[in-house]
Parts: sequence; C-alpha cells; structure tokens
Amino acid sequence: MIRNFTYHRATTVAEALDLCHRYRDDYKIICGGQSLLILMRQGLVAPENLIDIKGLSELDYITYVPEEGLRIGAATTHRTVEKSLLVAEHYPLLVSMEENLASIQTRNWGTIGGNLCHGDPTGDPGPVFIALDGRVRLASKERERTLPIEKFFVDFFETALEEGELLLEVRLPPIPARTAAAYEKFNIIKNDQGLVSVAASVAVDETGAVCEDVRIVLGAAASVPLRAKEAEKLMMGKELDDKLLAKVGVKAAEEADPVADIHASETYRRELVNTLTRRMVKKAWDQAKSRLREEG
Repeated sequence: MIRNFTYHRATTVAEALDLCHRYRDDYKIICGGQSLLILMRQGLVAPENLIDIKGLSELDYITYVPEEGLRIGAATTHRTVEKSLLVAEHYPLLVSMEENLASIQTRNWGTIGGNLCHGDPTGDPGPVFIALDGRVRLASKERERTLPIEKFFVDFFETALEEGELLLEVRLPPIPARTAAAYEKFNIIKNDQGLVSVAASVAVDETGAVCEDVRIVLGAAASVPLRAKEAEKLMMGKELDDKLLAKVGVKAAEEADPVADIHASETYRRELVNTLTRRMVKKAWDQAKSRLREEG
C-alpha cells in the first residue's frame, strides 16, 4: 500500500528546482512514474513529497546541431525518441534500442530522464548512451553541472544526483568519422527486461585496418552499466580477427560482475556477456569499415 504523500505539480523548471530545494530532505521526482510507483506500492520507497515534472515542455525536446550533437530533454518520452526523424538520421542505434524497450504503452509514457534516474542496471538507455560517450546536464537551485553518463550510475538504483538536484538533459556528441555502434540485449520475451545487454562503439583508422577507439558497455551484468575497459585495451591498435574477438569476449565476461537470480545464473550471464560482446564488437567494426568506405 502506498503511504500518504504531498503531491506537487511543477509548471516550470525553476519551480521544480525550488520545490526540490524546499523539500530536499524527503522528496522524489516523478516523470512518468512507472518504476517509482511500483517501489512505492511495495513500500520500498515512501517519500513525504512527490514532485511531478512530467508536463514540463521545457524538458520535452530533441534537438541536433552538427557541431554539438544531440540533446534530449529529460521529460522526452521513449516513443518520441523512437519516432524522431532527427534521431533516425543521426543516431539510428537509439531507434532500434527503443523499439525493443518494454511495450509501446510504456514507451508512450516513460521518459528518458525517469529511466536514467531510476538507476536500474538492466535499463537499455544507459549502456547505449555510455557507448556513445554521452553526458547528462544536472541542476539544483544553486548550480548547474554536466557529468559523463558513465559516472552518473553509482550502484543498484543509486545515481550521482545530489539532494535538491534534477536531471535536465542528455547530451550525445556527434558520432565521429569512421565510427559505428551496435547494441543488443538478450531477453526471453521480446520487449521484456534483458538478462544481459552489450553496447559497443568502434572506430577504425584511416586505412580501416586497425581499431583506433572502442567502448564496450555491459548492461545487467553488474550493479551499474559497466565499461569493459580491459577488453577494450585488447583491441586498441589492432586488427580484429576471430582470435582477437574470442579474447575480447572472454575478457569482458571476466570483467562482468553479474548476480544470480530466478532468471539466470551467474555463469549463464557471463556466457551471454561473452557471446554478445563478440557479436556487438564485430557488428560495430563491420559498420565502421562500411562507413569509412562511404565517407571516402
């Protein structure tokens, strides 16, 4: 049963920040609430104050500038991202990611900001945004700051948001030349929560022969979306072949820190990490080489 709380509906970002400051000792932000309300019904979260920012048009937008990249307001729904022509043109990976994120009903109401702030390591956007070198813009009544999304996640359902702070925006830089990214999650039922997911971004050099940069991010394989940095080191400055690819998959599985639950054992999840890492790295590599040919 949900305990009593005081509901506040913010009409501007300034008002929302004022409310966060005023009730900083005991409040929760609701921006869709599909995850938060479940926790409240289970008695795991019982805020005295609920601050609703779902209707803030100031936080509901998608913009793209070639020199700066993509900006997504925190109150933008998953469905809006999925159907955005700007996103489809410049970041098609986000469209395919959204198409397999929960149900259409959930995507119609759930927001990008709400998903990230929930801090669930099984979420889809986190690994993809990290692979794309994304940042988040955060603000309180006193200050504003930006933070790499990789550092935004702290632990299970815990983020770097401080008291009185609000997530305003996600920023993704332009995708560099000769670079491509891929993402896949393994789930038993389509659109369901993933047992494991992997996002990979690969950049090849001007010859297309060796890896110039790489990011490998594991989802649902640790308490946060996890960079497999040791696996990344194996690829730097090298040409990708089956032997190297096998080593990268094994190393990523070793770096993972999955938990066993009713859905899958730790061993099974590590095997999934191995398989998906090899698959996504190879896919991103091939797409990066294809992009090089197109750009040349």
